[in-house]
Formats: sequence, structure tokens, C-alpha cells
Amino acid sequence: MAKKITQQVEAELFDISELSTVEKSLVDHAISAVENAYAPYSNFHVGAAVLLNNGEVVKGSNQENAAYPSGLCAERVAIFSAGANYPSEQVKMIAIAAKPKDARDFVMASSCGNCRQAMMEYESKQDEPIQLLFVRPNNEILKTTVGDLLPFGFDSKSLKGA
Repeated sequence: MAKKITQQVEAELFDISELSTVEKSLVDHAISAVENAYAPYSNFHVGAAVLLNNGEVVKGSNQENAAYPSGLCAERVAIFSAGANYPSEQVKMIAIAAKPKDARDFVMASSCGNCRQAMMEYESKQDEPIQLLFVRPNNEILKTTVGDLLPFGFDSKSLKGA
């Protein structure tokens, strides 16, 4: 007989005014990164900002390509850049902001599966949760972790059969 497994995830919803100074600054970096998006095909602009444990902030924006699989999302641009330029630093937090090109307001855009997996790799590598801040409409911020965003995630322990 099958046994039901329930996986709970946690997320919190905040007004942007309730964030710490560090969190608010990271959100501001993600919002500014939206302006650097190259999205001539989708016209959907996304910015991400990665906070490292040394205080450095690495920004990324989505970069599209006419050959769609060749582009990269903002989260992977930012986290791969952080990994390449600061290989020994841990990722503490990632803020993500998104909106249609000419829109005034931001929309909630949860990370795609590829980005979730890429972020999971860094969380697994450092064996420390990575906090995520998603900008939502009306100055709301959804706060969660990579592990909660990707329940039953695949990581290095999966390869070892753990």
C-alpha cells in the first residue's frame, strides 16, 4: 500500500518597509538590475542580486537569445558570476525582481526550475540555507529559502544515495 508523504514549505510575506537595512539594500540592487535585462523576445525583465558573506553584492539580469535555450535567467547570471568571481564566499541571500518591459509595477516571478536547481547546488555546496527575497506587487516581499522553493531537491547527497 502506498504511503503518503507531505512536504511542507515555509514562506513569509512582508511589506518592504519591514525589511532590515541589508535586505532592503539587496532588493534595491535587484530592482536596479532589472534595467540591465536584455529581453527583446519576451519583454519580461528580471533582475537578481546575490549577497555574499563578505558583504559583496553581485547583480545579474536575464539575457535572452534568439536561440531561446542559449539565454540565461537573472538568478543564474548572478549566482554563476558570484561563484566565478568569489569562489570561496558563501551566498547568504538572493533578491529577485521582475516586470514586463514597460510596466510600472513589479510582478511576482518565482524562479524557473533551472534556476532553482542552480541555487540548490550552491546551498548544498555551502551546507547553509540561502534566503530568497521575491519582489511582489504593492511593495510586498515574499521571503523563503532555496530548500523551501525546491522541495525534494536533487543535490550532491542524491548522487551518493544518501
